[in-house]
Amino acid sequence: MNFKSEVEAANSLHADYKKLLEEIGKKIYGQDEIIKKVLISIFSNGHCLLIGVPGLAKTLLVNTIAQVLDLKYQRIQFTPDLMPSDIIGTEILNNERRFNFIKGPLFANILLADEINRTPPKTQSALLEAMQEKMVTVNGKNYEIEKPFFVLATQNPIEQEGTYPLPEAQLDRFMFSIYLDYPKLEDEISIVENTTCGKEIALNKIISGEKISYYQKLIQKVPINRNVLEYAVNLAAKSRPNTEFSHPMANEHINWGAGPRASQYLVIGAKAHALLSGKYSPDIEDVKEVAVSILRHRIMKNYKAEAEGISVEDIITELLK
Repeated sequence: MNFKSEVEAANSLHADYKKLLEEIGKKIYGQDEIIKKVLISIFSNGHCLLIGVPGLAKTLLVNTIAQVLDLKYQRIQFTPDLMPSDIIGTEILNNERRFNFIKGPLFANILLADEINRTPPKTQSALLEAMQEKMVTVNGKNYEIEKPFFVLATQNPIEQEGTYPLPEAQLDRFMFSIYLDYPKLEDEISIVENTTCGKEIALNKIISGEKISYYQKLIQKVPINRNVLEYAVNLAAKSRPNTEFSHPMANEHINWGAGPRASQYLVIGAKAHALLSGKYSPDIEDVKEVAVSILRHRIMKNYKAEAEGISVEDIITELLK
């Protein structure tokens, strides 16, 4: 990228982010905070888990974001009979009696894992290496996945029959766990009005993969004050029960808390949030903005919290005070 300075690059990221919001807003209404968090995840080189009841445009949101980014996009509909080879790919014997590796849909820049909890753990875990290492191993051979690479997975929280909850090790690979709620009335009126009139909306490509990779490295270089860094790490540490820095709420209502990966994501998420907001360095408010979505799937509450009707979000709110 031909930027004269990193400040100019940061300004360019802020401008591109505004263009992305405007373009995505042509199809998605009233989900600005959700869109912002997904974009923060992408620019932070993280993955997203979108949780919401059917009909809230989770899949449409991912499809729309994929359309405005000049990246290779694949969608996998997870089902109970899906096998790991259906995702990763498989080796096939060719005419010369040699095995050729046929790449599966995993080899993309943006992967939509639709209803990821519909498939058994064996297939869910096929994503683990790809999400962490950006590569897969088949019969002892390593195959690199083209960067940038993001997994945007969706889940339906209300129907539990025939589903397989994601294991904690895989949940920890997701930077954000984002809850989608019903739209506001005025937003729903706009949705219905614009989707029932036969109008076709063409979206423009805003950012290339090369530029996204550049912005990811730029965000890594963003300076952060020591007090903000310590606040982020202390926030994760406070969620760990019966440890030196644990919060009384954690000791009373949490079985286990967030690990070091949460601290890393809190810092990198705060840096990305700052740049997208037009700032050049994050402050404690930037950490707070991303904290709930980063911590909610890394904290497991105990039976006492269940009995008293205390949610994970209530616990995080207390930790943020």
